[in-house]
Order: sequence, then structure tokens, then C-alpha cells
Amino acid sequence: MSGETTDVPVLVAGAGPVGMTAALALHARGIETAILEAEPEDRDRSGSRAIYVHGTTLRTLERIHPGLGTDLVDEGLVWPTRRTLFRGKEVFNRTYDSAGGSGDIPHFTSVPQVVTERYMHEALDQIGIDIHWESEVVSVDSSSEGVRVETADDQEWWTEYLIGADGGGSTVRKEIGSDFEGDQSENAFIIADIEDEEIEDGHPDLERMFHYDAPETDGRNVLLVPFTGGWRLDIQCIEGDDPEELSSEEQMREFVRDIMGEEYTDGLKWISTYHFLQVMADSFVDDQRRVLLAGEAAHLLAPFGARGMNSGVADADEAASAIAVALNARTDAVARDEVELYAARREKAAEYNLGAAGQALEYLQGDDPVTVLRKEVAAEMSDYFETAGEWLDDAPYGPHGSPPIVSTGNY
Repeated sequence: MSGETTDVPVLVAGAGPVGMTAALALHARGIETAILEAEPEDRDRSGSRAIYVHGTTLRTLERIHPGLGTDLVDEGLVWPTRRTLFRGKEVFNRTYDSAGGSGDIPHFTSVPQVVTERYMHEALDQIGIDIHWESEVVSVDSSSEGVRVETADDQEWWTEYLIGADGGGSTVRKEIGSDFEGDQSENAFIIADIEDEEIEDGHPDLERMFHYDAPETDGRNVLLVPFTGGWRLDIQCIEGDDPEELSSEEQMREFVRDIMGEEYTDGLKWISTYHFLQVMADSFVDDQRRVLLAGEAAHLLAPFGARGMNSGVADADEAASAIAVALNARTDAVARDEVELYAARREKAAEYNLGAAGQALEYLQGDDPVTVLRKEVAAEMSDYFETAGEWLDDAPYGPHGSPPIVSTGNY
């Protein structure tokens, strides 16, 4: 170590959307902070990743940094049509006159994560919060007085509270002795970005399309979602698939051609394969109640229902709120109680989100005869009862309700 120790009231580990939200939320509450990030400033951020920004998240971002939520709304787009097909047959199609609702903040916006991060970086620059790049956390030592953090660039930090938002491989989580518990998806998924510079917000043909057992992909499920600048194509692998072979550029160009049309094949820009994890930390805080986990450091969710980044933003805002109360508490006991309340609330939300995403995952990848029969019957009945088609349209994203916590919102 360098021998020098930097004191900061609150530290944030991780400069992704969750870590940056935490820093902005702390600043909004008058608390000085800094961000430690393991990667270099010019790190690769390719891929659209978390494209669905829920209205609750937009309102949170607008509250902690006025203009941030509306900037994302201006940059994003709202698709007006939901469409679902079952083995080539359309079973549901609904277009909304006002898909985003009314007011400055719509129900959602569809925008690549790199754009969200760019606006967050600009917000941090405006208020003077530093990101210390290539400052990977290597050790965390918490006590009743605070937290000592050592980083890979030979720096030592002392802080009263630490928010661990350093992703699924979180060093902070490991250092406080919290373990991930859960499992992963049986099937692999292929995700691709298709660039489309002519895509326009509010265009009547703009649609989110889900296709069960798509003939164009030899019976694999397909999800197609528009976002600013292009389209997200998700293909669910089936038993016996080799994800690496299917995700080759040649094969993906064929999928794009068959699903979207020949004119889109040259727009293929990014391909990735995943097995989705469904895990959460066994504790979101350390024994001393000085370290709080948020986002993927605390939970990893299958993406159905777009619960990942959105729940992480909720974590970050609530962590900042808990720390603000704890810093102003008259006794250590009150401060500890506030941090414990954070853990209780966000663990409950994570359990709900894991259950919701898991329900969608099981529905999509399972071969349960009852579920298969329900899908087939619903597809047959969709010609006569719109609710049957709407059930097929809704089911891949999990339940629409909120966690049993009044102020948490949707995530």
C-alpha cells in the first residue's frame, strides 16, 4: 500500500448503472462519495444489454438528478404494439394509441444500456463525483467504526459506509462472507443486436414480438424488441443445441433473414450466448452493518420482465436513503436498524423478482405436459377469446404485480 489513506464518507464499488445511481442518490441527499471501478475508462461496453427502462426507474433517476430521466425518455423509444405468434399463427396483437401513457415520464423507454450509462457519466461530471478507474477492490475490512478498503492500484480508503455494486463476481460480496444461492437456466439463450438507423419512436409498425416455437428457427422461441438504433433478437436454444455453433455469424445472419427479412442481415452487430443465473446473496449487508450490496452484487436474475437493472436502481436508491438516515442517527443502534431495514426490504424484493423471473423461465424452458397443453389450448382459443391470446402474450415475462413492499414500486 502507498501508506496514505483517503477518507470519504461513503464509497461505491462499481461504475455500472447501479453504482452510478448509488452515487447520484447519495449526492442528492447531500452525502459526499466516490466510485471505485476495476476496469479502465475505455472498457468495452458493446451490446445493448439492459434496454428496457421502467417508468419507476425513470422517475427515480429524475428525482435524484433532475433531467436524467427525461433525457433517457428523449433518447429512447416506446413501441406501441405487442404481438405474439404460436407456431406461425398470430394469437395476439394489440396497438396502443398512447403506449407510454401521459406526462413527461412514460411507462417505459427502450434504449441501449450504453446510452443510459453515458447520461449517468455526464450527470456525475456535472456534480463533480469522481470515478477512480482501474481501482479494483481487493479487500474489505469492516468494523463498528467504519470500513477500510484496499484497491489493486495500491490505495487505501476509509469510509463510514460502502455500497457494493461491483457486479455478479463482486469482491465486496465475497469479502463480507456473503454467498450466492440459486441455480441457472437449463437452456442457453442467444442474444443479438441488429442495427437499424431508420427506426423511429412512435412509428405504428414498431412492435415487440414474441414467437413460440417459431418455424423460422426450427421450433425455438424468439423474442424481438426494438430500441433506439436497432433491434434486440433473443433466441432460446432447445435440447441438443450447440450454442456456439448456432451463434456463429453465418447462422445468425440466416436467423435474421428468416425472422426479420433480408434487408436486416447486414445490420447484425453483436452476438452473445448466455445461461441465465437465478441467484441471490444470503445477506445483503455485513455483520457490522457498514457494507450494503446492490444490483448484481446482490442478485442475478433471468431477464424476463426486465428486472435486472431496474431492481438494481431501486436497490441503489434505497441503500443511499438508508445510509443518509444512518449517518444522521443519534445512536449506533438506530443506524444499524436502518441498514438492517434496507436488507430486509431489498432481500424481500429480490426474492419476489427471482420468483417472477423464475416463473417465466420455467414456463419458457419447461416440458411440463400441463403447461404445454395450456399453451396449445390457449393458441386454439385465441381466435374466439382475446384473453387466451393475451395470456400467451403476458406469460413469458412473469407476473406484473409488485413486491409486497409499499414504496418499492415494480422492482
